[in-house]
Amino acid sequence: MAGRDRFDILIAGGMLVCVLTLGVLLAGGQERDPSTAALDKALEQQIAYQARIDFLHNLYQPVEDLRLAGQVSAALLKLDELARHYPQEAHGQILQAEILLERGVTRESIDHYVRALRLNGDYVDKASPLSRRSEIEQLVEAQLPVFAARVRKNPQDPALQKSLTGLYYLQSRLAGGCE
Repeated sequence: MAGRDRFDILIAGGMLVCVLTLGVLLAGGQERDPSTAALDKALEQQIAYQARIDFLHNLYQPVEDLRLAGQVSAALLKLDELARHYPQEAHGQILQAEILLERGVTRESIDHYVRALRLNGDYVDKASPLSRRSEIEQLVEAQLPVFAARVRKNPQDPALQKSLTGLYYLQSRLAGGCE
């Protein structure tokens, strides 16, 4: 009976080693090449970014349609509605800035561009499909001298000072500055 006990212990020990080894292999998974893991992560990020861009285009398409149809007031109302649902979304700020600038409401347009860039710097990134770099550059080039002169004439006006500070912020972001 003693031989049988040793044999049972040996078999049980061997099975335990096999189970533990199998558990380690299953828990650890296959070792992956680090470059493959980095490629997978980069691909996932690119897919997520593209999905976000598609989402933004679909979400704000009604605003663009109203804008193209000349229904600017309705487009602004739709933007307000979307801003309530997506308060941290920069795209609505960009669209509102563009509409206000077209309407000649420059101060508020500057404020919206600043808010947008503080939320998402992609709008000044040349490589981004969301880029509004050229529009922002034109705004800064055209309005910086105007607002600087206005502030020199009336240095106590906080609204003018805020707009000038916003233009300097936009200029800094265009030059590659960060938050």
